[in-house]
Amino acid sequence: TDAIVNAANNHLWMGAGVAGAIKRKGGAEIEQEARKQGPIPVGEAVVTSGGKLKARYVIHAAGMGQNLRTDADKVEQATRNSLKRAEEKGLTSVAFPAIGTGVGSFPIRTCAEVMIGAAVDHLATTTCIRRLRFVLFDQPTYKIFREELMKHHEF
Repeated sequence: TDAIVNAANNHLWMGAGVAGAIKRKGGAEIEQEARKQGPIPVGEAVVTSGGKLKARYVIHAAGMGQNLRTDADKVEQATRNSLKRAEEKGLTSVAFPAIGTGVGSFPIRTCAEVMIGAAVDHLATTTCIRRLRFVLFDQPTYKIFREELMKHHEF
């Protein structure tokens, strides 16, 4: 995978959830590089190196602000802007978490609807992205994302 997406806050601190796991595995330099680019508006995304990760890049998608809450519009914008950043780098593969469903307590089904909708819209355009994955926390989350993806069976 060329890039993994970090479900970030707009200050780009990497403490808990997906962000904490990325920092532990990839190194503190990822957070240092990200924080130099922040704070950013909620819904925006920035790119850093992948540090010690196998992925070359981390795309930090600000799905929430300091209050650690999100909504459908913020998740959709964070997804769309992450895909734009991947395009700008010419990346062919990107892995997404379910943005906002952990620390942000955002409903999984709504997350699946907006993220998959944004991804399908993006992939319907001219794109260099050939593989888009959703890396999900557990089987119930996987099942919900799979159900939503099946509604877009043309992909």
